[in-house]
Amino acid sequence: MTLLGLGGGVFAMPQFRLQAIQQLHYDKLDPLWEYSGKVMSCTFCHVNKQGGAPWNVFGQALQKGFQASPKSTFGDVLFAVLSANGDSDGDGYPDATEVFAGTLPGDPASHPDKPLAELEQDFAAAGGVSMYAAKKTGK
Repeated sequence: MTLLGLGGGVFAMPQFRLQAIQQLHYDKLDPLWEYSGKVMSCTFCHVNKQGGAPWNVFGQALQKGFQASPKSTFGDVLFAVLSANGDSDGDGYPDATEVFAGTLPGDPASHPDKPLAELEQDFAAAGGVSMYAAKKTGK
């Protein structure tokens, strides 16, 4: 686990969060992402800022993905949830589009400012959901 120094405190970043940051390319936004708790907040999947239970609706979608396919990796479940083109929080923006826009797919109050049609064009031009496929490790 990576230890982070934030405001004098030290935090352990959970493994799923580390992987999600890289898989969703959020690490490209900040070269010091491993030392910043701002790249992806715990509220991406959790209700509370500190993580833990309860999970928000996007986190619940990930949990259901693991229940449906318990032998899958986190990366594969994350990609499956995003590929389903669902809108976990019901704000009118599909989860993968929200990830692309940098908003929270589990929080209806967090949604892109850009109109959906325009954002979907930008998302498709950038590579669409396929850019969030889990990277396969060598055997």
